[in-house]
Amino acid sequence: MNSPRSVTAAGTDGLDAIRADPAAAVLGFDFDGTLAPIVDDPAAARAHPAAAAALARLAPLVGALVIVTGRPAALAVEYGGFAGIDGLVVLGQYGLERWESGVLTVPEPPPGVAEARAKLPGVLEAAGAPPEVFVEDKGQALAVHTRRCAEPEVALERLRGLLAALAERTGLAVEPGRLVLELRPPGMDKGMALRSFVDARRAAPGAPAGLPGAVLFAGDDLGDLAAYDAVDGFRARGVPGVKVCSGSAEVTALADRADVIVDGPAGVVAFLGTLLDPPA
Repeated sequence: MNSPRSVTAAGTDGLDAIRADPAAAVLGFDFDGTLAPIVDDPAAARAHPAAAAALARLAPLVGALVIVTGRPAALAVEYGGFAGIDGLVVLGQYGLERWESGVLTVPEPPPGVAEARAKLPGVLEAAGAPPEVFVEDKGQALAVHTRRCAEPEVALERLRGLLAALAERTGLAVEPGRLVLELRPPGMDKGMALRSFVDARRAAPGAPAGLPGAVLFAGDDLGDLAAYDAVDGFRARGVPGVKVCSGSAEVTALADRADVIVDGPAGVVAFLGTLLDPPA
């Protein structure tokens, strides 16, 4: 298989920089829809069978390897089979949680999450939500899914305004996704998480000179656009960057901004397998 190619000049520069000096590169990834196929039941999600091995091969070769996900960090590690990958960092709940070398750091959730948790059943009942609507309790956030509904897009739109009002009353933010609306603490997104991670790595004692030599982020959903913004920000600072889209028919906004478009998690895994190969 040929090494990945970019459809943009800036993306080509980013890929060239990664291949020229992988030890200075930071590679970031979303989990659901990028490393793991989207499924009806979030608890049934598992990474692509070859994802962990692909990441493990890259980990000792690159400057940093990070997964930035809306899931709790521990679940992403478990569902991905990532526990044995040395050098991998998982930032869960949009960066509020951190897993590294088996150590999990989890802050206390803000009181608004508990308030929203208590009020959400009444909001869904008042909205006449179909019984197939279900709530995924992430501890730090609450995700309302409509994927199982007969008309999932209609159900999502019916709930959008009411969930926005609940979020405003409880001091939370609404994060839209693929047939899901998530109520979570404000002030953190995947872009902020990626920037903070890269800047902290660069400032750490003994950090390699020139880190980051390039920054890559792969995602599939609307929440990943903030990470794309972060890559654009690094480019503005003179750091080469690559935006990878795990393509789907459900969300097209990322493909419009991506440098590299692949076919779902299987395409991401194939991309990882040839990322450091010289272009054909």
